[in-house]
Amino acid sequence: MLQLNKVVTFYGGIQALKGIDVSVEKGEIVTLIGSNGAGKSTTLKSISGLTKVKTGNIMYNGTEITNKPAHETTLLGIAHVPEGRRIFPRLTVKENLLMGAFSVKSKQVIEERMEQAFQYFPKLKDRLDQKGGTMSGGEQQMLAIARALMMKPDLLMLDEPSMGLAPMVVEQIFDIIKELNQGGITILLVEQNAYQALQIANRGYVIQTGEIKLKGNGHDLLTNEEVREAYLA
Repeated sequence: MLQLNKVVTFYGGIQALKGIDVSVEKGEIVTLIGSNGAGKSTTLKSISGLTKVKTGNIMYNGTEITNKPAHETTLLGIAHVPEGRRIFPRLTVKENLLMGAFSVKSKQVIEERMEQAFQYFPKLKDRLDQKGGTMSGGEQQMLAIARALMMKPDLLMLDEPSMGLAPMVVEQIFDIIKELNQGGITILLVEQNAYQALQIANRGYVIQTGEIKLKGNGHDLLTNEEVREAYLA
């Protein structure tokens, strides 16, 4: 479904990705784990078109999407929930959701997709007129994911969905990620909470200073001594 081949990306004069290879098969949950500055978020931004790829290529369902603008990758079925949620704080819950459906012309389809999102996030239905910035961190994360679902993506990329959330809310978010995957959405998950991520992932990659250092299925990485010492201590 998604294939990164020898992708090199720079931030200014700093080489953020050093020729990484990453693949995601349809129906999988694949996670990228690593420390701050390792290149996890850059990988997602390179896929979605927010960061320019210098060399290498990115294929999605057999089509090259290297350096396609972000709105075009979205229309192809790739939804990106960025680190820090990035909802529109001054807009209501409903207005945020409508922003997620920017290319959908049918009011009926928009209403149907809202109802589908509410099946995962019932709290949002009760808060349609509440401004996003007045909600808790966990509720904002739910809104950010729900907004992405309004495009009915085939691939959902989540960047640090558990960041800054209480443990109980983290459990809830990860349960929802599993539900979304069981509902047919492929997931590419960037997460510092390596234990939680590897527990639900089919496969994982460990990225360090822009390079893939380890890869394998979730269980194998979860029990790998090097991974345990570096990320699960």
